[in-house]
Amino acid sequence: MQASKFRVLPTLLIVALAALPACQSTGAANSVPRRAADVVLVRETTLVSARVTAGATLASILRAEGLTADEVSAVIANVRSVFDPRKVRVDQPYRLEKAIAGALRAFEYEIDGDRFLRVARATDEELAAVVLPIPKTTRMELVRGGIDRHAPSLVAAMDAAGETIDLTLAIADIFGGEIDFNIDVQSGDTFQIAVEKQFRENGAFAGYGSIVAAEFVNNGRRVRAVKFAPEGGVAGYYDERGVSMKRFFLASPLKFQPVVTSGFSRARFHPIIQEVRAHLGVDYRAPIGAPVVAVSDGVVVAAGWSGGSGNMVHLRHSNGFETEYLHLSAVAVRAGAHVRQGELIGRVGMTGLATGPHLDYRLKRNGAFINPIAAHRAMPPAEPVPQSQMIAFAAARDAALERLPVDRPLPVMPQLSKAAVTR
Repeated sequence: MQASKFRVLPTLLIVALAALPACQSTGAANSVPRRAADVVLVRETTLVSARVTAGATLASILRAEGLTADEVSAVIANVRSVFDPRKVRVDQPYRLEKAIAGALRAFEYEIDGDRFLRVARATDEELAAVVLPIPKTTRMELVRGGIDRHAPSLVAAMDAAGETIDLTLAIADIFGGEIDFNIDVQSGDTFQIAVEKQFRENGAFAGYGSIVAAEFVNNGRRVRAVKFAPEGGVAGYYDERGVSMKRFFLASPLKFQPVVTSGFSRARFHPIIQEVRAHLGVDYRAPIGAPVVAVSDGVVVAAGWSGGSGNMVHLRHSNGFETEYLHLSAVAVRAGAHVRQGELIGRVGMTGLATGPHLDYRLKRNGAFINPIAAHRAMPPAEPVPQSQMIAFAAARDAALERLPVDRPLPVMPQLSKAAVTR
């Protein structure tokens, strides 16, 4: 009987609660707060994001966005103190914020991949311009790739790995003394690179940082390089035994892709003058406009037109060496100038006696022409890591190469006592 009463109670309670709203007075109903109406906020500013179009200037951009002549003049005057407004470049992004009434609140322009210009009103409402770094994060990544029939060059292989030409150029610079990327690269070659990559706050790729370690396997020969800064010296790249990757001469005056169409010869049939004569250099086929660089530090002896050689650059180097770069479409240096190894001196062309775009590269020693390819291979390396710093180098090398997969032990480094290091 008691159990039956307890089962009925929940049902009665539900019915009673359902009836409550109908039993309340009108006054009680009016005491329930009503939902307030939505507040409509009036937008105070407008924001424009765009890119610089061809022919646009900073002044024309600001005028097109509705700024008054006085405001445009004020912005230009402020910008000049930190940045040359004439250097606004096409396709660079900018962002402009202004009040509904038209007054400028802020203007930002991306100068390059590392900096941006900002013009904004300070607390006193005066405009102020400043150049700021673009915020970035850095992380280490491993890049791997190889040469095959689908990617027959370093450029193509790097592109297939999802990387840009900047990394290709960096690798060509590091291994340029050991590998001629014009003629040495072949199917089956592989590479792997431990490199810092930079990213913006939105996750977009923002460029490469340092290459910590790199490996290129060329025709079965493994060449490795690590970055190391000797105490009191400049950071450079060294092989596993501390030998500098830099050579007195680069392997070639062209970074990669071109092929040798005519080698050094004392008797070659000339395709234009139709007679046999000496060919005192090596011809590299390359597209017009391809960059030509100095193979070593030197002084410009001559730069300009030179008859059948077309536009030519002539450099003098130490140890009795001279180099000549013929048939250029453009010359980037002047006589008397000092140039550094790897510096741009001109661009491939077909000026003078030439049947197509190519670079005729010539090398002299003590006034006599010699075979450039053979001579470059025999060039000695730059200074190695000093013996007093080999222990520090070994530690840095081992840490760097840990980022690259290994399939063989590292070479044994010379063991030096602390006393030997301090001498």
